[in-house]
Order: sequence, then structure tokens, then C-alpha cells
Amino acid sequence: MHIHPLANGVRTDHPVPGLPFVDDSHIPLDEGPAAIEAVGRNKADGMWGRYDTNRQNGSWYAFTTDPLDHSLGWSVRYHPEHGRTVLLMRDGDTSPLHSTWSGDQLLFRAGGYWWDGTTWYRPGQVWDPVTQDYERRRARAAVTVSASDMLDGRAEPARAHIAKIRTFEPKEPAPENWGDHLALWAQLHQEREGALPLDWCVVDLASPELTGAQLLGVPEMAELGGITASTLRAYISRGNSEVPQPQATVGGRDQWARAVADDWVEARQRSYEGVRSVMSAGDRDELSRGAAEVRDHFAADFHGTLWERPDVRKRWILRARNEDAVREVSDALAWTVAASLGRILPTDLLGHTVVDAVLHSFADAVEMDSNGDNRTESSPGEAKLWMLYVSRPVAEMLDWFIRHHPESAHHYIGDIMREAHRKWEIPAEETIRTLRTAVSMDGKMSDEDRKTFFGLLTPPATTA
Repeated sequence: MHIHPLANGVRTDHPVPGLPFVDDSHIPLDEGPAAIEAVGRNKADGMWGRYDTNRQNGSWYAFTTDPLDHSLGWSVRYHPEHGRTVLLMRDGDTSPLHSTWSGDQLLFRAGGYWWDGTTWYRPGQVWDPVTQDYERRRARAAVTVSASDMLDGRAEPARAHIAKIRTFEPKEPAPENWGDHLALWAQLHQEREGALPLDWCVVDLASPELTGAQLLGVPEMAELGGITASTLRAYISRGNSEVPQPQATVGGRDQWARAVADDWVEARQRSYEGVRSVMSAGDRDELSRGAAEVRDHFAADFHGTLWERPDVRKRWILRARNEDAVREVSDALAWTVAASLGRILPTDLLGHTVVDAVLHSFADAVEMDSNGDNRTESSPGEAKLWMLYVSRPVAEMLDWFIRHHPESAHHYIGDIMREAHRKWEIPAEETIRTLRTAVSMDGKMSDEDRKTFFGLLTPPATTA
């Protein structure tokens, strides 16, 4: 779900275009984030507050439930150089907005375009797996529009008013004479001691990406995404957050910047569903190419078993069609699948993968020690112990490998023992102990099977 502010706090430095201004004098904005949090935190049922700081640049962000109307809340973003944004929100939207302010985003405009104090970026949509964040894509030739740029000499502050929280109605339409409201805000803003200059107060951005010629409606947006207009409208009506916010509303119709739409298409292609669609075999079952190959292989095998073998084919005679006969056939088919595991997941590929994964975990354990030596002595004269470990997913995969392909697993664990000794002089028994413990904690093998299997790996000289 996308979140939308309801109004500007009158003491904001960066008014959101089109939104009314609401009196925020009952919120201690000038006393810092802890005071804002304290307004709502642990005060009453349905109230909450929180603040966080960024020590690198001295900025902070906070929110609180409004003490006079618990259905509303205040979100505040402060930067020591760029001032503060004060927004009135639905109380349930303050926490999600708080999360989006945990990075460099100081304010948002035009349906998700954001500003970090120097640069404007398009709405984050394409995920970067390296940074574990959305890619930062700069808005083309973006220009910051300040309050001084927006103020119109024809505006009349007397035609505007500052709303009160007790009488504020979120469903009321935006004021048509917003220029008058901006002028009234500017008048009050300049009366504040130490107020940010009006040409530093960011109101909006201008960019070639946001011109009318670059805006697309639902039909064009849907066509780019390879879906129908009705499907896109259904996504929007359900509040699907993967559909970006529109950059404008023209004649009551949502409009998106072409650049934002292109990013959306790219994000769809890179998504789970997009990758699955691109890598599909394109057949009736919508399977991946690999899965379709497995299906075709067993379809041929099953057909051969059920039709080409006379001893099985006779089971189709009505008088021979009974539960025992069906069980024999189903057992035969199930055996075919069980005996073909190596075709579904090749054991040689799996084996080398498990070896590399275990050795990677070992390398991490060894490097944890600043000297590269992760061994400790329990007491003088006793053998040194290696503090090794295997990550949980690797332990679960190793357990699966042992249970399904014990003979291959036996061979590749031998490779692990050899490489661990060659690289780090880890004794074989320490490798076995580590793997046995990992499988014991995260695997499904029985105690007896585990003891038997690893007993067969223990070097003869150390067998008890």
C-alpha cells in the first residue's frame, strides 16, 4: 500500500503542494525527537511514538499519535542543514513512512520522486541485490522548486486559513486556492526565529520526465507492462504496492511518467513472477524448462511402463483392475521416480556444491580469529579444538544429500576432509565432528543413522 500525507504541519520547512496546512503548535517540534516521541509513547491505548537518529549527519526522524485525535499522527524529518518536514498522517501510516525515512530520503514529491538534499531520484523500484536496496536512478535534469519560486504576487493570505486538528476532515478535497495557503504559510514561516530562508524551502521539482508529453495513462502503462488495462486497474484498486504511485492526476485520471513506467516494467521482469515467465517452457503446464524436461522424461517412462509392458498392460482389463493391481503399478512408478533422483538433481553437481559451501563456512570460521587461527586449548597438554561451524541452509542440504545419496555423500565428505586438512591443517575428526553436529541440529536423520554413517567416515586410527 502506498502512503499519502493528509496535510502539512504549519511549522514545516518544505510544504507538500496541494495539501492544506494544519496547526501543529501542540506538538513539541522545537524540543527535539525525544519530546515528539514522548507525546504518544506509552500514553494511552491507541497511541504510540518513536524516534531514530542518523549519527553520520546529525539528522533524525520521529512520529507520534496526535494527542487530540488518535486517528491521526505526525511524522517529522529533520536535517541540520536542510530543515524539517512536518506531515499530518493517518496514524497507521506514520510507522511505514518512518521506515522510508531511515535512509537518505529527506522528502518525497510527484508520486515517489525523492530528494537527499542535493539530488532528485526517481521512485525506487529496481532492486539491487548487492546493496540490498533499490537502485538510485537520478531524475533527468531535475530542478528544485523552492517556496520563493512558487509564491505568486497575486496570492492573498487573507483568503486562506490554518486548520485545527479537532476540526480537520481528511476526506475534504484539497484547497483550490493553494497559492493563497502557501502565501499564508510563508508569512507565518518568516515570523519564526531562525526560520529557513524561503529559497531553501523545497516545495516541488521540475524535470523533463514530468512534462505532459512524458505522462502515460492506464492503457499505455498497461501495454508497456504486458498486461491488460483492466488488470492494471485491478492492481491499483487492491493497493498493489508494486504499481508505482502516479506522478499526476489529470481530469481525475492517474498519469505516470514514462521513465517511472519503464522502471516498473524492468522491476516486473526482474521479479519472481517475471523470471518464472521468461524462463518458462511455454507449454500447457507453465513449467520451467528444466521441470518440463523432468515431466517429459517421466511421462515417457510411465507410458512405457503402463502400455508397452504386457504384464502391466493387462492390468487395464476390467476384471484385473483392483486395489492390489493399482498398488503394484503405483509402486512401480514411484520406484522409477526414486531411482531417478540423480536425473532430477545430478549428484556430481550437488556434491561439488556441498563441498564448496561447507568449505566456505569453514573459511569464515577460521577468519573470525584476527590471527587466522581459530583454535583454542581447553587445558595445557590437551588437543586443540577447532571452533568450526556450518550454516543452517548448508547443514540442511548436507542432511538431504546424505539421506538421498549416502554413497555419493560419503565420497564428497571425504573431499571436504581432505581439503580442510590441506588448507588449514584441520584434523579429519574435527571436520567429522562439525558436520555430525550440524546435521544433528538442523537435519532429519535419525540418531542411529547419523551414528552409523559418520562412523563409516571416521579414520580407522581414531575409531573408538
